[in-house]
Amino acid sequence: MDNALSTLEFPVIPVLLSLLLSYLLGSVSFAVLVSRTMGLADPRSYGSGNPGATNVLRTGNKAAALATLVGDAAKGWVAVALAQRLGPDWGLDGFAIALVGLAAFLGHLFPIFLQFRGGKGVATAAGVLLGLNLWLGLGTLATWLLIAAFFRLSSLAAIISAVFAPLWAWLLFGRQPMVLVVTVIGVLLIARHRSNLAKLLAGTEGRIGEKRPSEAAPTSAGDA
Repeated sequence: MDNALSTLEFPVIPVLLSLLLSYLLGSVSFAVLVSRTMGLADPRSYGSGNPGATNVLRTGNKAAALATLVGDAAKGWVAVALAQRLGPDWGLDGFAIALVGLAAFLGHLFPIFLQFRGGKGVATAAGVLLGLNLWLGLGTLATWLLIAAFFRLSSLAAIISAVFAPLWAWLLFGRQPMVLVVTVIGVLLIARHRSNLAKLLAGTEGRIGEKRPSEAAPTSAGDA
């Protein structure tokens, strides 16, 4: 991997512009946008306080949660897809395109539009991985679905998927720089789930679809 990295030459301005635009796209919070559009409370005001699909689901509005999930995944995929389509004309290679995906993911974690307090990034990471390589994305998604189906623990599924994503990338690409980007995404995903990991170890983590009195969400913005 070191030899591959040492031979990379970036057109600086196009790369920086691509990273900035991708970060701004990633900063768009679909959890907040969908909740406002559908008259729901701000997802930062209840439950885990996380602006993501799992927290939106606590309102009981499955359509809103699904729209949030799709939107957050789509922005990661779109960032990579646009870079793949337009990047070669700007001199972007595969590693630069992977960095564009990472920028979108960082935008979701630290969105400039929400004072840098974003979500945990699972859906956006999935979109990025699907954009980088279909099999990489499907392998990681299959890992998440398998763990979620057996244990009904979204956080556990996310953590295990984050561990396996770099492995799938290595199996697909070998010692390529893209594997480094996927590894960074995996590490950040695990870091964003620190509190969930503590709850998992304590046996207090909530399961998918489970509502707890202390985390009950207002049914509308007016109830918040």
